[in-house]
Amino acid sequence: MRLEWLEDIVAIAQTGSFSGAAERRNLTQSAFSRRIQQIEDYVGVKLFDRSRKPVQLRAMTQGHAAQIEELATALRQLVIDLRRGDRMASNRIVIASQHSLTASLAPRIIQDLHDKGPGIYVRLRSANLDECFGLLLSRNADLAIVYGVPGADAFAKDYLESVDLWSDRLIPVLRPDLALEVLAGIETSELPIVAYPREVFFGTIMAERILPALAPTTVALPRAETALTIAALEMAAAGVAAAWVPETLAAIAIAQGRLTDLSAVLPVCPLSIRAMRLKGHRGPAEDMIWDQILALCGGKIALPE
Repeated sequence: MRLEWLEDIVAIAQTGSFSGAAERRNLTQSAFSRRIQQIEDYVGVKLFDRSRKPVQLRAMTQGHAAQIEELATALRQLVIDLRRGDRMASNRIVIASQHSLTASLAPRIIQDLHDKGPGIYVRLRSANLDECFGLLLSRNADLAIVYGVPGADAFAKDYLESVDLWSDRLIPVLRPDLALEVLAGIETSELPIVAYPREVFFGTIMAERILPALAPTTVALPRAETALTIAALEMAAAGVAAAWVPETLAAIAIAQGRLTDLSAVLPVCPLSIRAMRLKGHRGPAEDMIWDQILALCGGKIALPE
């Protein structure tokens, strides 16, 4: 049974006549009558009472009118969904993003992509650095947006293309009213901190670059640990301890007075924000989005201030 046939039957039921239904279906009355005959030939039963003027549905057909209308509506929606799905498949891209970038820069990047390439469907997957690599390698993501450390290129792989988009810093922050207390504690060799697990990206940076750069008399005392930079930021804002978070992530809270930047007295680590993708064959939508990502390197998207 074809969708247009179901819609023909519905049109007759709703208008009460062949002529009204033919007009609604944008057909001449003779062409419409031939199509109704085709429907009846296909079904093998008479659906309409032609002995009455205007032509009406037979009682048997009338009893199924609501079901026929529901079927027509469902099939019509299915056609719409299939067409939309086809468009989404051809213009669909999956971006893997480190958690902190998912909260800070990824939404701005996606908005910029939509502004320049309407019709693009983006799925954003938040993950840690290793998982972002894994999503790329398994082709469950088309590109990744991740942090790197200048001079320590973990992305120099023959099978990867990568480009630096912006610079960032891992900076120490804390609730403003506790900043003086913490700074005073440094002089007594104690610095309460929010730690990261050693196996996550920022945990490695803390272990290899931040903690060794503290004054020799300063001992970092972990008060809490989390793998999520957003959680570390909120712990610092709540006064749990000082936390090192990306400057772009902390910028709004610092501007609002919820956090104080302690980078003038505590070590920081420069970061690069990079886009990566696998080399090889790609679809036109993926290439278009990569070109737009490259255009972002020119500073056409505003970073948090």
